[in-house]
Amino acid sequence: MSDITRVLKAVEQGDSGAVEQFWALVYEELRRLASAQLAREQPGQTLDVTALVHEAYLRLAVDQEHPFDNRRHFFAAAARAMRRILVDAARRKGRDKRGGGRCREFPDLDALHASGTPEEVLALHEALDRFAAVDPVLARLVELRFFVGLTLSQAAGCLDISPSTADRGWRYARAWLYADMTGAGGTDGSDE
Repeated sequence: MSDITRVLKAVEQGDSGAVEQFWALVYEELRRLASAQLAREQPGQTLDVTALVHEAYLRLAVDQEHPFDNRRHFFAAAARAMRRILVDAARRKGRDKRGGGRCREFPDLDALHASGTPEEVLALHEALDRFAAVDPVLARLVELRFFVGLTLSQAAGCLDISPSTADRGWRYARAWLYADMTGAGGTDGSDE
């Protein structure tokens, strides 16, 4: 049982000190995730690990009326929070006054990650929103991989799916997103 899950059980049982301990653990987990995520960030970026962690921490603390159910719930919420923060930062960077009117092609979806260019992050965000309508579970898999930086097996564990199912889903999601982002078509979920 992970420390987070153990502390959440203590919170459920009414241990008042467990809430403070929970947020301390969550903060450390967010630092670890943000460090891994932003390790690929290009030099000179204004968003650093501390800024991402503090913003995600605040969003998680404000968005949650009560602590998370388990470690999986925490990772899902952290992925959504980090995604929103990174997309917001990309939007700010990508405005026309900062050269955001440029067009970009996405030839290699595997090379795309959350710390890519603002155009890449925004294109992925928009494609991921459309993909969530087709397959919400696989959209969460993509969020955990791209925006939190989990490995495929870690993401599979968070979603409670087998590694082989995650692998098949990951390949499908990458193909779908690539087609959507490049305008190659066939992203409506039908088998035409």
